[in-house]
Amino acid sequence: MFELLSLYLEFIELEKGLSPNSILAYRRDIEAFIEYYIDKNKLENISRQDISRYIRYLKENNYSISSITRKISSIKSFFKWACITGNTNTNPALTRELPNRAKILPKVMTIKDIESILSNNLTKLQSVILELLYSCGFRVSELVNLELSDINLSSRYILCTGKGNKERIVPIGSVAKNKIEDYLKERDYFIVKNKLSTKRLLVNENGRLVTRQDVYNLVHSQGEIIHKNISPHTLRHSFATHLLENGADLRVVQELLGHSDVATTQLYTHISKKRLKEVYFDINKDS
Repeated sequence: MFELLSLYLEFIELEKGLSPNSILAYRRDIEAFIEYYIDKNKLENISRQDISRYIRYLKENNYSISSITRKISSIKSFFKWACITGNTNTNPALTRELPNRAKILPKVMTIKDIESILSNNLTKLQSVILELLYSCGFRVSELVNLELSDINLSSRYILCTGKGNKERIVPIGSVAKNKIEDYLKERDYFIVKNKLSTKRLLVNENGRLVTRQDVYNLVHSQGEIIHKNISPHTLRHSFATHLLENGADLRVVQELLGHSDVATTQLYTHISKKRLKEVYFDINKDS
């Protein structure tokens, strides 16, 4: 079964164009399932009851509903591929429904919180990272993989490569444009100083490429200053919510976020309504 898994991972990398992080997640999920049923030897030996038993095992070991849902989704995709390619004649995961999970609204910052962070004593590199996360709604992987050729300052847009290697055009405002220009002067110095050759936009003073973890650490530390537990995705959520709150069209926000399904973007309309109620009742609580 592990040989089949290798073929499947090769398929989702080459044919579906998934990111290395997505492929790693699929590998971990399916490997764990195979190891749990290693005595079965072949996929044909695994039944629908086996999958149900595996779900019970995950629940008993205190996996969250979201983790279980992701793992079963990975297993369903694996079996579907195995059937299509003729590697198995049965698909026990076909009718296996995913566990119900409550719709949890993403954490969103206020505009005041955003302004507070962006007005902190930041380096030019830190400033451009935080500005692009918020004003462009980038995912961390999209941000750290940006190259100089992706940025058109004269036309004020960035070509972003998102999930599944899908490209989208993201406009940049005057503030973001100015911060990028300020940082590029500093970046040139870093490049020359450290004798570095790279097309990537984000380079630190030591001539090292900025990583996902660097971005997470920066955002988390800035959140601590304003007593908020935030992540880079919090800035992305805030970007989308603030756009909708200020009258942006849902389809436009969908395009800017790079969502393939508008239903994913609609989640932010629920946040906007929730926040609207909170503001309304806060204003009128003493009336």
